[in-house]
Amino acid sequence: MVLNDRSTDKSKKKPTRNQNHQERTPRRSDKPGLDARIAASRILAAVIDKKTSLDGMLDSEHGNPAFLPLNDADRGLVKAILQSALRHLPRIEAIIGQLLDNPLPEGARSLHHLLVVAAAQMLYLDVPDHSAVDLAVEQANSDPRSRRFAKVVNAILRRIGREKAALLSSVDDLPCMPDWFMQRLAEVYGGEQALAIAASQLEPPTIDLTVKADAPGWAERLGGRVLPTGSVRLDRFRGSITSLEGFEDGTWWVQDAAAAIPAKLFGDLTGKRVADLCAAPGGKTAQLILAGGDVVAVEQSKSRLKRLESNLERLGLSAETRCVNLLDLDEAEAFDAILLDAPCSSTGTTRRHPDVLWTKNAADILKLAALQEKLLRHAVRLLKPGGMLVFSNCSIDPSEGEDIIDRLLVQVSGLRLVPINPADWPGMEEAISAKGEFRTTPAMLADHGGLDGFYAAVIAKI
Repeated sequence: MVLNDRSTDKSKKKPTRNQNHQERTPRRSDKPGLDARIAASRILAAVIDKKTSLDGMLDSEHGNPAFLPLNDADRGLVKAILQSALRHLPRIEAIIGQLLDNPLPEGARSLHHLLVVAAAQMLYLDVPDHSAVDLAVEQANSDPRSRRFAKVVNAILRRIGREKAALLSSVDDLPCMPDWFMQRLAEVYGGEQALAIAASQLEPPTIDLTVKADAPGWAERLGGRVLPTGSVRLDRFRGSITSLEGFEDGTWWVQDAAAAIPAKLFGDLTGKRVADLCAAPGGKTAQLILAGGDVVAVEQSKSRLKRLESNLERLGLSAETRCVNLLDLDEAEAFDAILLDAPCSSTGTTRRHPDVLWTKNAADILKLAALQEKLLRHAVRLLKPGGMLVFSNCSIDPSEGEDIIDRLLVQVSGLRLVPINPADWPGMEEAISAKGEFRTTPAMLADHGGLDGFYAAVIAKI
């Protein structure tokens, strides 16, 4: 079988640069909604097959080529489809597998993603079944790789429409996380808690605010409530954040309740020189400033540092900012306090970022853990004797948290763990370990809508 005779026919001219660009640019369809489904399928393929982060592909200026030409309504639909598809992927794939007489041919990945996108709309979104089926069949017919399976697509999706309730019930007990990660959760937290964490990531993410002052007052004004962490939660908010009272005045900023915990562990920072390492987007920087610190915000990405500076400007706050790799900071800096919210696997944020578990694996977690330990060992050298360092990240794997701190305290002299007192955190006692470290999971605060998974520990330099 000849798959592509262009590579063997030297008499044919190579395509021009302009022709190549035209081939890469998605063709626009005259059928309403079809381009959105094609975009969703292509982006899903990039996440699952190429391990590409979803956020970058949905960027309004530099996103995936199939996403950029869409109008705002279609972009919103694509985001909703992908969020639902990735959040429920094991169940969707299991349902499709039940309805296939034979497995899809090896290499039929475009057909697989097409079916997942259509099924996600029918099972988890308010898209009319007939619309999802019609557009999926149209998409199959428009793709030479899937055209011969158009009737199969039609048959499978119509069955999903007819048997939706029974099909959903049949996969209700199937955890919506990759097997490798479920096994890891069971090892660390036990089977029951692992299932609770997996179930919690199916809940829609909430919007939490950190306010400069008067959290109860702002909760009342904005129709929210104050969490045990001190954050204000807006229940089921679906409007525009920028239109809310207090946004223009810089009275508050969006920050998950768990992400707001690490900076609060310092207490009063008045008169102290503080470093916020890996500082963007600036929520923790703002907290440190409000705690009284003279803050140096360090970020190696120019674009992320620019975003941090813009956020601080809106809040009416100021800090010294440096665009530098923290490993290049001189030990003579000597800070009184340091916050290192280290880059990690982000496995605690799957409610907001369901692509995380499909773009990373166990090897990635170990690699990131090694980087975190390297950053932490340099950070403690920047700390004055008597100073305090808070190490944190949004992973729920101990290899990126507790294990690193245990090694640090054994191998580096002159450091001690400062236990966090559960009495200082009423309502959050279950998140504080016997050693006095903070460990939240997405299954915590379930009665309040959950929160991200986070780790934080306080280290003092003797």
